[in-house]
Amino acid sequence: MARKSDTPKPTLVLFVRHGKTPTTGASLPGRAPGLHLSDVGVTQAEAAANRIAALDSVGAVYASPMERTQQTARPIARALKLRVRKSLGLIECDFGTWTGRKLNDLAKLPEWKRVQRYPSGFRFPRGESFAEMQSRALDAVHNLVAAHPEETIVAVSHADVIKAIVASATGTHLDLFQRIVVSPCSITAILYTSEGPIVLTVNSTGDDLTTLVPS
Repeated sequence: MARKSDTPKPTLVLFVRHGKTPTTGASLPGRAPGLHLSDVGVTQAEAAANRIAALDSVGAVYASPMERTQQTARPIARALKLRVRKSLGLIECDFGTWTGRKLNDLAKLPEWKRVQRYPSGFRFPRGESFAEMQSRALDAVHNLVAAHPEETIVAVSHADVIKAIVASATGTHLDLFQRIVVSPCSITAILYTSEGPIVLTVNSTGDDLTTLVPS
């Protein structure tokens, strides 16, 4: 009689960036409290919920504790008849003293080139480094995957966090992660197997998610 395999079953994680806010593309809100979705962002979150609800089954919905990610996760959880669980590891990068500053002003700083070309060696003043952000986000993902074998789960997070996760999954150095685009309420699907992650789609904003299978 064949023995049951002890190999862990794969887990599909659907990473969703939060919807558009009044500051998207204009400033670095970071972890400053009180930032909610704009009307466009609310519509984007509802659309993402409809796309994800078309899947056969989703076992859990997790989100960063920030208001904009929680607000994005709620319609998804509601469509799936689930609750939103907080995951601290999915939180936005701590931008330190850069929090809330306008991107146009930051782009004039000499440090901005390092952010774009050498992010692995940059730490935000009184804040987090990109390497630290990537490390704690990956720890969070690994814990979620371990808790949900053979399931599909949703993880609502932030652009840089998701980009860093994608970079790791594709074996891309962190210094190149700025080349990855993660739009508001886009869905990035990564299948975590015992032999490593398989990236099924990145920055998906309109495809049928039921067609996502490894090739």
